[in-house]
Amino acid sequence: MRAWSVAGAGALRLVDRPVPVPADDELLVRVRACGVCRTDLHVVEGDLPVHRAGVTPGHEVVGEVAGVGAAVRGFGGGERVGVAWLRWTDGTCRYCVRGSENLCPGSSYTGWDADGGYAEYTTVPAAFAYRLPDGPDDVSLAPLLCAGIIGYRALRRSALPAGGRLGLYGFGGSAHLCAQVALAEGATVHVLTRGAAARKLALDLGAASARDAYDLPPEPLDSAILFAPAGELVPVALRALDRGGTLAIAGIHLSDVPALTYESDLFYEKQVRSVTSNTREDGREFLALAAEHSVHATTHTYPLSRADEALRDLAAGRFDGAAVLVNDLS
Repeated sequence: MRAWSVAGAGALRLVDRPVPVPADDELLVRVRACGVCRTDLHVVEGDLPVHRAGVTPGHEVVGEVAGVGAAVRGFGGGERVGVAWLRWTDGTCRYCVRGSENLCPGSSYTGWDADGGYAEYTTVPAAFAYRLPDGPDDVSLAPLLCAGIIGYRALRRSALPAGGRLGLYGFGGSAHLCAQVALAEGATVHVLTRGAAARKLALDLGAASARDAYDLPPEPLDSAILFAPAGELVPVALRALDRGGTLAIAGIHLSDVPALTYESDLFYEKQVRSVTSNTREDGREFLALAAEHSVHATTHTYPLSRADEALRDLAAGRFDGAAVLVNDLS
């Protein structure tokens, strides 16, 4: 099969590999579509050093079951499944036992610890595969599997009160899905981001305002989520919060945060919360909400053979919404 391989910081190479053989607890998945996540860009560019040399990126995979391991039950050939970022947890540590498997020290991740979806085939432990609903097409579903799920967890971590005022800093693949959930639940959403296309998309989706990332929103915020990997926006977002407000930082990578001024940035019981991966329950809850509220991804498709171009366009901010790779290699 053909697959993309990380060949050093900033380099992605198309290579030939054997079709993987699923372990006893795994599914073999033929990739039909794979979303392009900013985390993939961080892995390729070396912001997140690879955990395995030559790893294949990609963790927003929609595919079909092409084989099952000897111990797998309940999955059949041809069934549509999703493969997401969280690949495995031990299930026995104190974090897993208390329902916080996203904090498991032994956790592993698709496209970082194990080969992901920038390939004709990938594998996934059956317990971490998502059964996908009939109806939505592969391209529409792919971004939901990470951008959607992590945006949903970030929304919950932001402690947004019912009917509250939410600020979203950055408006790419994850934020534009998070915004739709927040709006469906009755929030007022203000978007602060670079790029006219992203601001237009925000308004088209129902945001109350869309301004530059360094502007103040038109009203104080109850909650904010930082999706842009820019640490310099942390004090900007904190100053936009009302008293008692919460800032959630959604990215796995963030540039350095400048010094904060206690009185103007943190006083009045403002708080900052990080977001670390997600649990499988987060994924199931979000996919159910996405179906209930018709959450949809704005997508731009690229052939899988041009994954390197899609990542360059993501880095340059050349599209709104999310990019999705469609398998043209098999």
